[in-house]
Amino acid sequence: MKTTATTANGGPNLDSLTVTDSGGGGGGAPTAAELLAKVTTCSQISNGTYKTDEELGRTIPVCGKNGAVFWKADMDIDCDGVRTSQCNENTDCCFLPDTAFHTSSDQPLNAAQLPYVVVPSPSSTWNYENFQIAGGGVVAVIYNNQVTYAVVGDTGPTDIIGEASYASAVQLGINPDPSNGGTDSGVTYIVFKNSTINPIESHDLAVSRGQELARTFINNN
Repeated sequence: MKTTATTANGGPNLDSLTVTDSGGGGGGAPTAAELLAKVTTCSQISNGTYKTDEELGRTIPVCGKNGAVFWKADMDIDCDGVRTSQCNENTDCCFLPDTAFHTSSDQPLNAAQLPYVVVPSPSSTWNYENFQIAGGGVVAVIYNNQVTYAVVGDTGPTDIIGEASYASAVQLGINPDPSNGGTDSGVTYIVFKNSTINPIESHDLAVSRGQELARTFINNN
């Protein structure tokens, strides 16, 4: 097994790995290829589809699998929550100093530090709450043969899907700038049902729990 993602000091980046595994035993951290192989077809659970951006048409369904839901979209950058040098009114025209879900000390999440995903606010198109998903739920986010784990951390417009925090983008090598970053396509979001972690701000817990849930997802689909 070869890991190719590294940190600034040259060590392995355990949050975001590109993995080559010649074996087929199904052990260890799940790979992007293993997860993507389970989401090649869509059993649509949303009543209609979503836009990826305001000016585009509705093309993205939410799909159901055993133990999870998923969608394939873009990644817009969410910088809402705690003000930081990366995320504030000057760096982000649409900055809001709050998130839908809060830390264990009832503070907004820190988009620059915590990988989190934005889900559409409940609507007639789809209501995440009806599918055993809540704030702090664990999400596998896949892009460019890399997997990172995040939490459901914020809610967004009722007609748009495909958004994650500044820190999520950093994990996956996507430009995290809220004004000109993100990517237009190629991102898969797998949200595990009944997976809420506590505290929501523990990324280490999201990673360890996410790897367990991802392995179960692979085995059960």
